[in-house]
Amino acid sequence: MGHALPIVLLPVGVDDDALDACLAALDAGTPAAARVWLADDAQAGPRALAIIERWLQCTPLRADYTRRQRALGEVAHLDQMLQACGDSDVIVLAPDAMPTPGWAVQLQACLARDPSIATATAWCNAGETAAWPRVGEINPIPDDPARLAQACVMMPPLHPELPAAVDHAFALRGSARQRAGGLDAASYGSSYAALIDLSLRLSGLGWRNVLCETAFVARGGEGGPAEGDMEALAARWPEWHARLAHFLMDDPLHARRGQLAACLLQVGAPQQQAELFN
Repeated sequence: MGHALPIVLLPVGVDDDALDACLAALDAGTPAAARVWLADDAQAGPRALAIIERWLQCTPLRADYTRRQRALGEVAHLDQMLQACGDSDVIVLAPDAMPTPGWAVQLQACLARDPSIATATAWCNAGETAAWPRVGEINPIPDDPARLAQACVMMPPLHPELPAAVDHAFALRGSARQRAGGLDAASYGSSYAALIDLSLRLSGLGWRNVLCETAFVARGGEGGPAEGDMEALAARWPEWHARLAHFLMDDPLHARRGQLAACLLQVGAPQQQAELFN
């Protein structure tokens, strides 16, 4: 890839074990020159701070860590991070996500393929509309993430439309975000809902929210709305709930998910590969 990767934005959550797993997966699956901004909205406790300190000392990534003295709130904090990045493209990663090898390079390539793409969301075992192997379900974390990543890269990059970006892992075009405005912290309490709202504003301006079917990011569970978020979405976007329900029922990505399962079979199990050489 000729260009520098988008900066990876990682808001720090309250789950120490998830943070530890996320940082280990980031190191394993992301090119060493990539920039990562770990931003802590006064969430990390003593154990998480120790995990972060240890990670900063030995990560091969170009990592920065910032911590607020007082919490600003999930949406306002992420919006502040996005604003600080100006018109640069970014990749936002959920604090409990586990990227697989090549994930960031693939998300960047997706944005580069089509200037009308504003958001590109990776597959995820718990990704609602971008879930694999079954849509709308929280599937188990994959056994062999590296093998699944290999299978994803074999997929033809068609980048089908999603109703909105999903918050486990998505790339966001900076110039599109600047045109659409930021996240609406006044109306939504969760980044899950604020991201849907931003995606719908981007669509209204003619940009696309797509699936990057060549990238996979695992996650322990789904993100979700805060209290009152779904009512706020329904008030501003009356069509949204029906559109999401139709997408989950009609399952337009059914064939793409089957294709990924077929690619995974082609990659072959690592044990079988090892036996060939014994």
